[in-house]
Amino acid sequence: MFFTQQKLASRIREIEPYRYRGRQALAGLTFQLDPESVVGAYPPNGGEWQDCDLGQRWRGKDLYVWLRSQVTIPSEWDGHRVLLRYDFGGPTGGGNTAGFESLLFINGHPYQGVDANHKEVFLAEDWVGESIQLHLRLWSGLPGGGKTREMEIQLVQAELCWLDEATDDFFYTALATLETIRVLEENSPEAQELLKAVNYAFREVDWNRPGSEEFYASVEQARSVLRDNLDQIQKHHPVTVTCIGHTHIDVAWLWQIKHTQEKSARSFSTVLRLMEMFPEYIFIQSQPQLYQYIKEDYPEIYEQIKPRIAEGRWEADGAMWVEADCNLSSGESLVRQILLGNQFFQKEFGITSKYLWLPDVFGYSWALPQILKKSGIDTFMTTKISWNQYNRLPHDTFMWRGIDGTEILTHFITTPDQGGARFYTYNGNTRPFYIKGIWDNYRDKNLNQELLLAYGYGDGGGGVNRDMLEVRRRLEDMPGLPNVQTGRADDYFARLHNTLDESEEYIHTWDGELYLEYHRGTYTSQGKVKWYNRKLELALRKQEWLEVYRSSQLQKWNEYPVDNLTKAWQTVLLHQFHDIIPGSSIQEVYVDTLKDYQETEAALNELEKNVMAQVVQETDGTYTVWNNSTWEHTGLVEIPWSSEPEVGSWQDAGGNKLEAVALRKSWLVKVEQVPALGYSTIYFTPEATTTIESPFTNHSQGIDTPFYQMRWNDHGQITRLYDLENKREVLAEGARANVLQIFEDRPMAHDAWDIDLYYQEKMYEVTDLRSIEVVEQNALRSIIRFQWRYERSEIRQDLILYSHTRRIDFSSHVDWQQRRQLMKASFPVEVRAVEATFDIQFGNVKRPTHWNTSWDWARFETVAHHWADLSEQGYGVSLLNDSKYGYDIKGNVMRLSLLKGATYPDHEADLGEHKFVYSLYPHKNDWLAGQTVQEAWELNQPLVAVPGKARQTQYSMFTVEGMPIVIDAIKKAEEGDQVVVRFHEYSGGRGRVRLHTSLPVISWQECNLMEEPEGELQKGTIELDMKPYEIKTLLLTLDKRVY
Repeated sequence: MFFTQQKLASRIREIEPYRYRGRQALAGLTFQLDPESVVGAYPPNGGEWQDCDLGQRWRGKDLYVWLRSQVTIPSEWDGHRVLLRYDFGGPTGGGNTAGFESLLFINGHPYQGVDANHKEVFLAEDWVGESIQLHLRLWSGLPGGGKTREMEIQLVQAELCWLDEATDDFFYTALATLETIRVLEENSPEAQELLKAVNYAFREVDWNRPGSEEFYASVEQARSVLRDNLDQIQKHHPVTVTCIGHTHIDVAWLWQIKHTQEKSARSFSTVLRLMEMFPEYIFIQSQPQLYQYIKEDYPEIYEQIKPRIAEGRWEADGAMWVEADCNLSSGESLVRQILLGNQFFQKEFGITSKYLWLPDVFGYSWALPQILKKSGIDTFMTTKISWNQYNRLPHDTFMWRGIDGTEILTHFITTPDQGGARFYTYNGNTRPFYIKGIWDNYRDKNLNQELLLAYGYGDGGGGVNRDMLEVRRRLEDMPGLPNVQTGRADDYFARLHNTLDESEEYIHTWDGELYLEYHRGTYTSQGKVKWYNRKLELALRKQEWLEVYRSSQLQKWNEYPVDNLTKAWQTVLLHQFHDIIPGSSIQEVYVDTLKDYQETEAALNELEKNVMAQVVQETDGTYTVWNNSTWEHTGLVEIPWSSEPEVGSWQDAGGNKLEAVALRKSWLVKVEQVPALGYSTIYFTPEATTTIESPFTNHSQGIDTPFYQMRWNDHGQITRLYDLENKREVLAEGARANVLQIFEDRPMAHDAWDIDLYYQEKMYEVTDLRSIEVVEQNALRSIIRFQWRYERSEIRQDLILYSHTRRIDFSSHVDWQQRRQLMKASFPVEVRAVEATFDIQFGNVKRPTHWNTSWDWARFETVAHHWADLSEQGYGVSLLNDSKYGYDIKGNVMRLSLLKGATYPDHEADLGEHKFVYSLYPHKNDWLAGQTVQEAWELNQPLVAVPGKARQTQYSMFTVEGMPIVIDAIKKAEEGDQVVVRFHEYSGGRGRVRLHTSLPVISWQECNLMEEPEGELQKGTIELDMKPYEIKTLLLTLDKRVY
């Protein structure tokens, strides 16, 4: 009846401003614009400074302003905690992603970040009585996606004052107590006792003359009363919450990477200042890339961080170079994320990562447990799976069993979101709502009674503020809540392992991928970025083994371009950050990303050119054909004419004539049996030749090939595909294939991120066929060009059919102009299977083709890398791609997502030109016997012909005998001149594999993914046992005397 809680909330708000005493507005404020906006800028010495007063506004997009003032701290303030208070108006937006941010320099040195969540700057005690120079580098922030608009900074407050510590203590203690009351059961004894304690304390406050000495004396008395009352209430709680400060900084999202570099400086300098004030404060930052930026941009901040890491209060751990997307990155990329991340931590801080910290990534590959364990990591932490759209995982602490059977302890931080959303957050707080809520959410209470809470403003950075640290202190002894302590994440995870080891309770094992039932559009958004990522991942693999070949052949290991390759890898890994490669960043991010990709592509091309100049000697009419795959391969190469026109024939090193046809300005040559990870030499002989008859027969609406009879309708859609060899229809009866379907794509929440299930309710087909043209037809292939128009978009597709392979390519060029629409290619096939197989990192996964349960229909759009397959006993169809990742297979309909048209956060996402290839590959038996893996590899890494002759006419670095494996990497070891070779079993089988090599190996040894030796040193034949989907890494020692 007395509205006690409401009254107390009002009194707490009233007392808050009285904490600041002696307030003096900063005088002599001047400013100048900073149009250069250079990363890592320090206060300017010159320039034109203009006067400004409170109320001054600055408007612009991505605007930087320097604000300068000089202040003398009164000597009579000696003994007080002196601080500056700044306010530049406005909230920072959801996730702290918009609004002003700034870095304060004092006497020319970076000191602390100032933003909407960090308005206080406490000054050093020895500055009392001194005059100090203040420079704020203000940033306007960005509008947060969508169409561009100007931002505004307004100078609302700039003052010097000192803190009344008694009033400040009373404020935080009363605040923490009242918020605790609000989260406890109304009738609990603790709630009633706490309410009385606060209420009685506020009766001591003399409100007659707020701000008078009598007022402050009464506040100090109220503080004593409250403290005494709280001390009398006993606290007994079996649960402990370990709190660690954290600032989740997205490397790019609604800002560019250059802004992240500045965000890191602001956030990290703030951490340093708060650590000076709160000795118990422990902070974690997981991404080596951010430390690298600080080291380069603000070395004096970096030098202050290093001793904090050494003393253990700043935790640098988390394994990966950046918090990478785990759906789209290749298996080898995930390995390199950890390898480069670990290298940085070890070199800079002497730290070896023991856990993977990925709170905000959009799903987790089934290959991760094995990757982590073989990288020396024994714990995985995330929160994101709680964002599932349909189903909640039954456990928050469990063992995750990977594709190969490896298990890793997995723990979800269960901090609730203040907005009442269903999901957990990595941007926690230390307020009672979070302390109680993290335990309430936790689903394994019988197993574990200690939880980890990461707190601090994140996404846009900023991190922990004083409010959080002050409230946390007061919750240590707060009745009714779990025990609250600070601690390190690695120590927490060690205790969690011990708890599970000693527990007699059931510990759940999750066996399968951790699929996020959300953000399914990230498999498709920003198609150009995904195209480049695939090409560069493969180009790096190729360049590394070529460098090993060159170094071993010429004995020039000192010329192995370690720095160049590391830089290229760092670029690829950087852009695999979980808001860049998924396609969920603003437009400016992708301008930068594509520029970085193109520069990296050019650098790798130059490296390859340098290798070829050393290992291939130019000889007229001679070409070396390189095969980057693990298997011997027969394929086509196109070789430009050296003069026009050319007449002649092609032979291999054994003098066998090769099938070849002359095109308009080049030769198309079918090269037989090019050795795995090696090359063959072919020769041109000028002579009269006989034209080889084409095996293709054209029809008015179709074509016959050595493998198929194909027909299409007036819209260019395939109506029949008959398999001549297997004497069966490939397509379902009455079905049409390669139907380009356009869906209305208007997700409920996140445009670039999401595809919602209802997208299927509204579909259009691309039927406006403008032309069909046979552009090439000869003995080796037939190319038929289809051109469509759909509204403002134009689609040109070359249907490529071969005489040597069953693969059917759809080489596509699209001028995409659609907004909020999704384009898929559909293939209804005559195959009955309740599961389809999808290529993922280091293996493949089966997923249901039905919607029997919510767990099934939740996966209506899933990720695959090079291929997906639908097979029944004796026959199947694979759908391959060279740069796409989004698949859906329901019943007998196989579909590949091609393009999306999001309008947020990039309002022009995917507009413009796209090129990509997808392929249909019908085969006998299943995908393994049908050699889907090999065909997908050929699509992604076809044979390449280089002018000239290598040392030998034929060469293979490695050939494989026994189990089906893919060689993922051949590279120089990180330390020394050994060679690292990494491979994995991909059939899901068990057996023995033998590697034959042309390298002069004198010994070999198994190692982990971090290239640390394991097992015995071996000599002789490389032969090992393989388990299903197992990854193996070997260190090879070469005999340098051979060459």
